[in-house]
Amino acid sequence: MTQATPLRLLAEDAEDLKVIAAALQDAVGKIGDISYEPAARRLTLAFNRYRWEGEGGERVRAALQLGGVLQVQARKLRRNARDAVIELLDVGFEPGEAPGGAVSFTFAGGGDLRAQVECLDVVLADVSAPWATPRTPKHDL
Repeated sequence: MTQATPLRLLAEDAEDLKVIAAALQDAVGKIGDISYEPAARRLTLAFNRYRWEGEGGERVRAALQLGGVLQVQARKLRRNARDAVIELLDVGFEPGEAPGGAVSFTFAGGGDLRAQVECLDVVLADVSAPWATPRTPKHDL
């Protein structure tokens, strides 16, 4: 395993968010790794991210945080199943009243999470050293 530089990304517009979405594709986590703090208007999600930018075969613990969050809605994600594993397929942005809109997280199995935001203020940061994984995510074309 090589020494990896931790990934640190900031998204302030929809194009930036596409870069973060690509880095997070096939990330896995648990429902209990999602934290919404209404008073702070902050949504934090932690994942084990596949290092697509690396040489392959590695995952790293990463945290994604959204600021300026006004509301969070979940569908087909059971809050009482904190240990249930979720796999992130995509992160998207639907513009609303500028500069706000909705950040959507689509998970395998049909679950999704939607955060209404005042503006796009998204940070992704690796928070651990990478570790080897024998499983590379595969996609049907």
